[in-house]
Amino acid sequence: MLAFSAGIILFTCAFFNRLPKSVIINGVDVGGKSRAQAAATVRDSIAEDLKSKQLKIKGKRGEYVFSYPEISWRDNLQSLLKSIKNSGDYTASVSYYLNGISEVTAHICAAESSPAEEPRAIFNEEGQPFTYYEGSDGLKADRVKLLSDIRSSLEGSFGEVALEVRTIPRTVNMNTVKYNTRLLSSYTTYFDGGNAARSHNIALAAKKINGTVLNAGESFSFNSTVGERTSERGFKKAKIIERGEFVEGVGGGVCQVSTTLFNCALLAGCDMTEVHQHSLAVSYVPPSFDAMVSGNYFDLKFVNITGNTLFVRAYVGANYITFKMYGRGDGAQYSYSSRITGNIAAPEEVTTDSALVKEGKDGIISEGYLTVKRNGITTSRLLRRDKYAPVKRVVLDSSLQEEEPRI
Repeated sequence: MLAFSAGIILFTCAFFNRLPKSVIINGVDVGGKSRAQAAATVRDSIAEDLKSKQLKIKGKRGEYVFSYPEISWRDNLQSLLKSIKNSGDYTASVSYYLNGISEVTAHICAAESSPAEEPRAIFNEEGQPFTYYEGSDGLKADRVKLLSDIRSSLEGSFGEVALEVRTIPRTVNMNTVKYNTRLLSSYTTYFDGGNAARSHNIALAAKKINGTVLNAGESFSFNSTVGERTSERGFKKAKIIERGEFVEGVGGGVCQVSTTLFNCALLAGCDMTEVHQHSLAVSYVPPSFDAMVSGNYFDLKFVNITGNTLFVRAYVGANYITFKMYGRGDGAQYSYSSRITGNIAAPEEVTTDSALVKEGKDGIISEGYLTVKRNGITTSRLLRRDKYAPVKRVVLDSSLQEEEPRI
């Protein structure tokens, strides 16, 4: 009797755990099935239907397609099945979702977004001073809207989602870039191209300065940039000024480089913090606008006080050296003038040796003035005063000269 009773109980539980006949859920007949079997059957049908669907996201740079099992769903089958007591046609709610939607949308938006690339100039040491790049506007994908649109698509008919991307415009235009790299100053001096050693030294020193970039507030040192003038470093012997005389020395001609650079930097608005005159006047610049360098003790130094970056190019031809400085500048125009305020008579010496005869040259007292035009106002100031020594004259004793023949 006990065994019979237990069997009746099990049969009754199994019978009542099954759905009534003619139960249809979401178009699937699950009548007579256990609730677990019915749930599995309906979900198989949902999965098969889902396999035929795709979520497409159309971006500016690509298309992103997702399908089952990347797309999954939630349903209310468990609660629905528990509530079914009679035959009939039932509808289970099904909501679809994209697995890892947060990470997926972040990845898509990162792939479809890019920062604005501003126009820029690349400084060249050869050829054209600058190579200009236009840059490009940036792109920013709207992730918040993408999340909303994906959910709307999955809740509806799986319509294609168009990724919304807005343009991030460049903040700088090419005209500004070119203005920031415009020619500020240029200065040229000339030399004897037939003097091979001196020409070589000029070209070598200029090459070491060419391509210098001087940031706002940065100092320039000629000696630090060019380095020691020695034979080991490639410099040759040529005429230099030493103790008031023109003599042979390694690195002759380098002072013409420093002088040319001095004038170019002066006209670009730099502040001269160390500059030395030659003991004798030189022929390639006006008095008070030379810049002698020697060893480690006499240097040319200046500071970029324009507030903007300066770019330095050097050009050496067969008989000339030119420095050019580019940048935004400080908005002023610079020029200079040289004034000779006095002469120093050259001493004269008489000799009986015609081989010692020398023409000589008077010395010069001079002043250099810098003129600045800013905002329509022109000012001029004394930049420096200099005194250049005379070169002694050596003349032949007149008593030794032959008398001119009488006619």
